Amino acid sequence: MIAVINTGIYHTLISQLDRLARHNRHGSFKTRERYYDAMKRFCAFLADEYRLEKISNISGKHIEAYVERLKERGRSVAYIKTDLSAIRLFHDLIPDPRHRLTGNDSLVLERRRNGDVDRTWTDAEFEEISQQAVRQGHDDYADMLTLIRHTELRSHECARLDTATTVGAARSGMLTVKGKGGKVRSIPINDATLNVLRCRLFVIRRGYKLFVPDGIMTDSVMNGLEQFVIRFRNDDRTTDAKLTIHRLSYTWAAERYLELISAGQSPHEASKKVSHWLGHEWDSVTRIYLAALSADEKRGGGTA
Repeated sequence: MIAVINTGIYHTLISQLDRLARHNRHGSFKTRERYYDAMKRFCAFLADEYRLEKISNISGKHIEAYVERLKERGRSVAYIKTDLSAIRLFHDLIPDPRHRLTGNDSLVLERRRNGDVDRTWTDAEFEEISQQAVRQGHDDYADMLTLIRHTELRSHECARLDTATTVGAARSGMLTVKGKGGKVRSIPINDATLNVLRCRLFVIRRGYKLFVPDGIMTDSVMNGLEQFVIRFRNDDRTTDAKLTIHRLSYTWAAERYLELISAGQSPHEASKKVSHWLGHEWDSVTRIYLAALSADEKRGGGTA
């Protein structure tokens, strides 16, 4: 079941997709089914993120944003490439598409672009959505956002937290998680994080996950949180980068970098440390996370 906010637009897109699907003779029945399901997910994304009403208007920017969404959810490169193949197949079936799509290699599956774009959340934006979650009876969403905001957990890592991991973090002051690619990393936690973890331990039985009840799919919880942020975020913000859960990582990275600089570390040392906490191996990726900082801040000035 695909959760969608803009159901009217979504069903309009699905009607167009169904017309294209009737002319699809590519691959086996199983492949056609896999590609059709991939396009349904993409249509849900287009409906909620862009309110796009015509499949023929799909462009490169929509696909790049979708790739970023899939990365945020921890999808593998193989999974993403299959979804891109599905999108490209159906786009080729469109009689008169408005835009020409480029190859998969230009869709930055392993690298990111636009390193000069400020992707961070402001404190006011974070507080507004967190308070909205509490008002809507979703204390769990507020807690998940707080953890992601203050620990750089990816949404799927947060959803998979269990009581054993939480007890260890509360004792050691470091939250140890296994991220994409099986990489294990330990992230320092602050008082806000510790308070959330202790509160969850108080209400969750030993041996269970903090945010995913028995009988509920992890993807369902992650999707619910994503849809909540889409519903209540401010799409009129001055920057071109819309608020997403993953972009809380940019906020976290910028703040940790400035803390390390203030503590006397060099820009290179601070960048390397933040890169380790983020679970990345490339300095070029870390620079994208720090794009919100001015050149002076990156050099160690303007941190007072």
